[in-house]
Formats: sequence, structure tokens, C-alpha cells
Amino acid sequence: MSALVVSVLLCLVSAGCYAAAAIAQERVAAAEEDDGGAYLPLRRAGWWGAVALTCAGAGLHVVALAFGPLSLVQPLGALTIVFALPMAALFDRRPVGAAGWRGALLATAGLAGLLSLTGPSRTESLGSAQRTALTVAVLAAVAALLLLARCMRRPVVRGVVLAAAAGAAFGMGSVFTKAADEDLEAHRMSALLPALVVIAALATAGMLLSQASYRGAGLAAPLSTVTIVNPVVAAAVGVVVLGEGFRYGLAGGLLAVAAGAVAAAGVVVLTYRSAGEPGVAAREIVVTEHRVPAARVPDRCPVGARGTARATTTRP
Repeated sequence: MSALVVSVLLCLVSAGCYAAAAIAQERVAAAEEDDGGAYLPLRRAGWWGAVALTCAGAGLHVVALAFGPLSLVQPLGALTIVFALPMAALFDRRPVGAAGWRGALLATAGLAGLLSLTGPSRTESLGSAQRTALTVAVLAAVAALLLLARCMRRPVVRGVVLAAAAGAAFGMGSVFTKAADEDLEAHRMSALLPALVVIAALATAGMLLSQASYRGAGLAAPLSTVTIVNPVVAAAVGVVVLGEGFRYGLAGGLLAVAAGAVAAAGVVVLTYRSAGEPGVAAREIVVTEHRVPAARVPDRCPVGARGTARATTTRP
């Protein structure tokens, strides 16, 4: 068996692990909504199963990079979206529908196009000042997205915003993972320890944010958002900070913009599709009803009805 075939098989298994982890996370979020309890994923065995599946997917992805080129391995990671929908339909008996497949294929095709156009990585290492600036930037971006999510009333839109924050954390974690690998090879132990601390913090934040993104938002829209934002953030750091670029010069840059638009269109389709799911729509109604103060409910009744109600309550 050739190294290229081994790399492809590892990528397929890795995407399956990521998809199964996303389904497990969404199940935990749905169970928390049904219980009406506090948001405490750390107490649920299903969430720890999702963590184990995510670690397995990441490990297989790293091994696949050892057997195959980056230009092949990275685009195949986009298959997570395509795998997740039929797996959810199989295990949870959730119909995918034409809109779900259309959005998943658009998001996957756009992401694969972006990654295939990204130029080869360089061996330049991040300096200490660059690492500090990137850490501050990602923390500020995540904080801004969290504040924005608090302003969103619709659970699906809030889930997409939280998923974008999770993708940013995961993407920057990939950047620091590459930096840590370079530190290890160069025996720069003084820079390795801070990088590992940042990686642990970003990975933890990404897992918690991705878990929160599934709460009331379904599976497809948050998963596609994380899958897209993660490599886009890493690629953006490579272009802006490390001086990397797109293949084929200006034409490649224009094609990358078009691929990004296709991926964004897929996320929009999945967002509207998720908002139309019966379970999600029902959860939105429940959230809306809980936000209405009890004292204002009688104001919705007609004047005559209110008078009748008062008269009824004052009779002996």
C-alpha cells in the first residue's frame, strides 16, 4: 500500500472521528436543554467521549501529514461536514434534506478550494513578539464574538457566532502547534513551554465554545462554521504574518475569494436550514416564551377580555 493511499485512509478516519465528536457534542447540548439544568458539560460522559474522539481525529490528522502532502490532507479534512449529516441521520434518525446536502456540499467545496489554493508553508518561525500579538488578537476576537453572541436572540445565529469563536481558537491553536513543533526541533525549550500553555488554553476554549454553539442550534450550521473558520484563521496567519500567499498569483487570490464566498453561502444555507428544523423552531419558541415577563401577559388580552377576567376574579 502506497504512502498516498495510507494518507487518504487516515484522513477519512480522522474526518469520521471529528464528525462523531460533533454529533456527541450536539447530543449533550440537546440533553441539557431537555433537562432544563445548568450548562455543565464536564459532568457528562458523552462530552468526554467527544473530547476523546476529537483527540483521536487530531492525532490521525497529524499522522496523515507524515504520509501525504499538506495540499491533499487539509482539503480532505473538510469531509467532516459531509460525514456528519448522514451519520446523524443514521444514529438519530434525522433527515438531511435537499437543503442540508446543498449547504454541506457548498461549504465543503468552498473550504477545499481555499485550502488547495493556499501556498506551501514556510519554515519561518514565529518570534516572541509575534506570538504575544497573536495571542492578544485571538483573545480579543473570541471576547468580541462572545459579546456578539449574547446579543443574538435566535439560538441558531447565536450558535454560528459561538462556532466562529471556537474555530478562531482552534485555528490559532494550530498555528501555535506548528510553532511548538519548530521549537522542539530547534531545542528552544524556553519558547516551547509558553507555546504549550497557549495551545492548552486555546484547545480548552475551543471545545467549550463548540459545545455551547450546539445548544439550540442543531448540528449542521455550527459544525460547518467551525470547520471553515479553523483553517481560514490558520491560513490568514500564514499569509499576513509569515508571508505566505496563494498559488497562481493574482488569479489564485481571486479564486480564493470566490471559494470563500462559496463556503460562506454554504454556511448561510445550513443556518436557514437549521432554523427551519422542527426541534430548533420549538426551542426558539420556548426561549422566547421564557423571556416574556409574567406581568405583561394580561396586556395581550383584549380590553373586554381583561374586564371579564377581573370581574370573574372579584365575584364571590
